[in-house]
Amino acid sequence: MRLIEAQDGFFLARRPRKDSPHTTAAYRRDLAGVTALLAADLGCAAGDLDLSAVTSTSLRSAFGAFADTHAKSSVLRAWSTWNQFLTFCVAEELVAGNPMAAVARPRTPPLTPKPLRGEQTPEDLLTATAGGGGHGRDPWPERDVLVLALGLITGLRSTEMRELTLGSLVGRPGERRLHVRGKGSRERSIPIEEPMERIVADYLASCRRRFPRAPKGTSAPLLLDRHGEAIGRGGLEYLVRSCFRSSGVHDRVPAGASLHALRHTFATRLAEDGANASEIMALLGHASLATSQNYIEATGREQRAAAAVNRTYQALARLVERERG
Repeated sequence: MRLIEAQDGFFLARRPRKDSPHTTAAYRRDLAGVTALLAADLGCAAGDLDLSAVTSTSLRSAFGAFADTHAKSSVLRAWSTWNQFLTFCVAEELVAGNPMAAVARPRTPPLTPKPLRGEQTPEDLLTATAGGGGHGRDPWPERDVLVLALGLITGLRSTEMRELTLGSLVGRPGERRLHVRGKGSRERSIPIEEPMERIVADYLASCRRRFPRAPKGTSAPLLLDRHGEAIGRGGLEYLVRSCFRSSGVHDRVPAGASLHALRHTFATRLAEDGANASEIMALLGHASLATSQNYIEATGREQRAAAAVNRTYQALARLVERERG
């Protein structure tokens, strides 16, 4: 059987899982990228490559070439994709065994939350952004505050924000919830309180003033750019970075975090205020409880409690009291 035919069968078998388009596209890129390297190494066209040619030796060579031009996270994702694909081939009795065990992969880096630094930074950011200063000739504080609040109050990812529609806000006044479609097509409903309802209402009123002819159906996008179109990924990231700069908090944003720092701030504050891993998992849409547990561990409550029982603290306390006396 040709390799591409086996891959077609893999995607056909996954259809009942209802993978998101983003997930399917990522799987196809990972399979196609390594397949091209396999074919180049074996000296044939990718479409002519036979499944039997996919051995531990050929895969090690292909993944070595793949790793030369890709980041660790991309190599790890591609390894997982091929492992799932070849596991499918074993189950379908297309191959005798899965050779991926013989292919090295990068270690999974531990999750290190990257919240905004500084206890009052989220409040400073929101207050400065609401003032509308530093945003060029056409400030839109209602939209900017909503975006920041969606990250800080609901912990939404960038993709989740961009996929919100006017119908995503459900429920009666005072009992509103945001209906969110997250990673892996997992859906969740996030409760929002009255202040957040007002932020949304102010933003929608500003949209009506700016774009009186914009679509108003439930499927219309919630977040718009300055032309009245659905905001794109780059536009959303630029908006958040601009808010950081104009608010004077850019030096309190962990390197490489940007918009995701808002989500990490939301999760970290939940953990600091006593939320358990199950609650964090439900609100953030994590697939694994271990991911949510990382936020609790990152707050250091357990480590701080353990360090506090150090008997030397008693001597230190007596020393401080003596100096004060």
